[in-house]
Amino acid sequence: MNTLNESAKGVYLITVTPFKDDGALDLDSTDRMVDFSLESGVTGLTILGIMGEAPKLTAEESKLFVKRVLARVAGRVPVVVGASAAGFASMGELTKSVMDMGAAGVMVAPAATVRTDDQILAYFDMVNHTLGSDVPWVLQDHPVATGVQMSTRVVLSILKNSPRCVMFKHEDSPGLAKLSAIRAASDKGELRRVSILTGNGGGLFLPEELVRGADGAMTGFAYPEMMVDVCAAYARGDVDAAFDIFDAYLPLARYEQQQNIGLAVRKHILAARGAIASATVRKPGPSLSAMDLADLNRLIARQEKRLAQLKLSR
Repeated sequence: MNTLNESAKGVYLITVTPFKDDGALDLDSTDRMVDFSLESGVTGLTILGIMGEAPKLTAEESKLFVKRVLARVAGRVPVVVGASAAGFASMGELTKSVMDMGAAGVMVAPAATVRTDDQILAYFDMVNHTLGSDVPWVLQDHPVATGVQMSTRVVLSILKNSPRCVMFKHEDSPGLAKLSAIRAASDKGELRRVSILTGNGGGLFLPEELVRGADGAMTGFAYPEMMVDVCAAYARGDVDAAFDIFDAYLPLARYEQQQNIGLAVRKHILAARGAIASATVRKPGPSLSAMDLADLNRLIARQEKRLAQLKLSR
């Protein structure tokens, strides 16, 4: 089993959850999605995230989906499972189940009910107690989705108090200053070094985040090879190439990050690329208009021209 640890880097792709046209879980497309993701060169997968429509799945569907993904991955890359839940009993039950199946670790965001710094710190003390001393976990900081603002001071406190928290998933926006402060704390020896992977909207700030000390990305995008190639270029010291690759995909990344329809856009492109059979978003969910589809066709055609010019086509 690929257990998650503080040295994690690269691209941990946040995957979609495939559904059939009628909204049923599509396990055959789950296999296709895993194959597509691994062929793009990702370092790991993260499933049952917010963009994975985890709240729309039953407990049984969640376990079935995790089992299918892990079976298809077959140990080739680490798989992180979103374990955020309304209650600690549910969090603990799901965590035990997925770790027994072979997950590399779990990801936890603060509950929407916590507001003050003291409440947030107390919440994560309970997370530590619930997950135990053997489960590596990821601290997810995504205030747009959770409504919980965690200051840099609070994040540093959580990391110091949580020996099994091996990764910080940075999704605050604007959040470059927070990222810099957390990395500086470890560089100065004030905090053990943990992995920092970024999740801001399909990698919308990925090159800048790498410059600030991020170890890679943990987010979703219909073209995961962009994030893979950006991280690879940066790792070999070719910063200009990293920015050039990112720039080539920026119009589509920007379009995919629209409020409300973003997930529908991503699933439409993934279906067009053959990664999943249906672009269905489980209800309640958005759908694309004829004008949206026209926009996408135009953007995809223009992107192919840019890739050809940069000789980035795979």
